[in-house]
Amino acid sequence: MSKATPTSSSHFDVIVIGSGPGGEGAAMGLTKAGLRVAVVEKESTVGGGCTHWGTIPSKALRHTVSRIIEFNQSPIYTGDNQHIHSTFSAILGHAQSVIGKQTRMRQGFYDRNLCTILHGSARFSNTHEMELTTADGTVDKYTADKFVIATGSRPYRPKDVDFTHPRVYDSDSILSLQHDPRHVIIYGAGVIGSEYASIFRGLGIKVDLINTRDRLLSFLDNEMSDSLSYHFWNSGVLIRNDETYEKIEGTKEGVILHLQSGKKMKADCLLFANGRTGNTDSLNLKAVGLKADSRGQLSVNDNYGTAVEHVYAVGDVIGYPSLASAAYDQGRIVAQAIVEGQANGRLIDHIPTGIYTIPEISSVGKTEQELTAAKVPYEVGRAQFKHLARAQIAGMDVGSLKILFHRETKEILGIHCFGERAAEIIHIGQAIFEQKGEGNTLDYFINTTFNYPTMAEAYRVAALNGLNRLF
Repeated sequence: MSKATPTSSSHFDVIVIGSGPGGEGAAMGLTKAGLRVAVVEKESTVGGGCTHWGTIPSKALRHTVSRIIEFNQSPIYTGDNQHIHSTFSAILGHAQSVIGKQTRMRQGFYDRNLCTILHGSARFSNTHEMELTTADGTVDKYTADKFVIATGSRPYRPKDVDFTHPRVYDSDSILSLQHDPRHVIIYGAGVIGSEYASIFRGLGIKVDLINTRDRLLSFLDNEMSDSLSYHFWNSGVLIRNDETYEKIEGTKEGVILHLQSGKKMKADCLLFANGRTGNTDSLNLKAVGLKADSRGQLSVNDNYGTAVEHVYAVGDVIGYPSLASAAYDQGRIVAQAIVEGQANGRLIDHIPTGIYTIPEISSVGKTEQELTAAKVPYEVGRAQFKHLARAQIAGMDVGSLKILFHRETKEILGIHCFGERAAEIIHIGQAIFEQKGEGNTLDYFINTTFNYPTMAEAYRVAALNGLNRLF
């Protein structure tokens, strides 16, 4: 294992603070270019929040629950009165197994590329110097020509909510849930809240989902948002829109949520999933001449450079789009900027959205609302999963694919998918959507021969459906 031997002073070409996707992307690009690089990770293993508390564990939990639902709804098994039941604490084992595989794999990346890993908490002590406090309290100093801040984000914790109460959780601490609740309140109906609502409800747990806005996931195409709302309603999730908490009261038996509207709700536990904060407060940014905004985020330019010439930032700590996939690309691009003086690469204009509810939602491009507001003459092509042979075979008949295209040129303007494997299915359309000129039209899907039976065939069905709407 490539691990630095602590000394009173060590110098690197670049120090990357954080080993999540953004930090990893930057470190790999920099070491492959021949620079001497150190990566700081406060935890005992690499991977960052994405691997340990965010993307990987939540998606592993979702996969397990989805398979349980699939089994229990299959007519092949239900006819024999077989029924799988599990608990949240029981399925955490699968998530921990995946986390272990991911951290070992990612540690291998650093080892093979001779990248130094420094374990401890970092803070700037000067413009080109940082202090590292290790687990045993030892403080070591390291210097670098340049720094990349990739410290990610953490769940937002309002000061008036007692997160020390054993029944009040955020999206990090929920992974240490040991008791088996019968009723969960989820405060915050964003991506994280909606994904955990799917997980808990899939385990047969009563779920109240509190949405602080007027509709679920309002950034989505309205049809996709409505589909998820209906599916939640149909599965027994209670959604309360336009609500804000007045007080969260912990009791011996659980939690009572007091809403500003006067309502009160009681449950065994509460998951607070309403926003995130950039991990910059412990970095002593003023020592290097930087200041984060109220959300702990830093502003950057096209090269991901901050207001200080030799300090860069990538990932959640710079805000939108706050996606693991985008963070890795940002890290790769910032490495190019440091090595060559300027980045030639850039993030694609239309980053796909992947929401791992049950079923999934994924989209790329414009929504119907956006096209209508812009007065673009578009048309819609739809394919219902229930009409696809592959979906019927797999029992995945809930969902649909929608293609938005220009009425005159047939240029693809947006693709939206709701249903199992949506996050995979979207990439077929994304590949065509990103083409320039005549390569990005409805004709591709009409003239292409797809494997049969496949879920990909939904593109041909949707394209023909849209073509029939033209006159």
